[in-house]
Amino acid sequence: MTLQQEGQRSGRRAVRAARVLMAAGAVGILGGCVNVSAPDKPIVIELNINIRQEVVYRLDAQAAKTIEENKDIF
Repeated sequence: MTLQQEGQRSGRRAVRAARVLMAAGAVGILGGCVNVSAPDKPIVIELNINIRQEVVYRLDAQAAKTIEENKDIF
């Protein structure tokens, strides 16, 4: 191996080492950025909901006739 080839190889090692160090530094710096904590104030959710309910009923013809005939019992 010539001296020039050895110089290129050590240069590549240095670049690779620098990249690894930069990646490790970035992980170290960004590792402390995420912070999860409960809020001081309660969470308020305002819901404006309009609920409309319709009740539909049907009487059997015989039941309706019985009610008509015996109005005093109801």
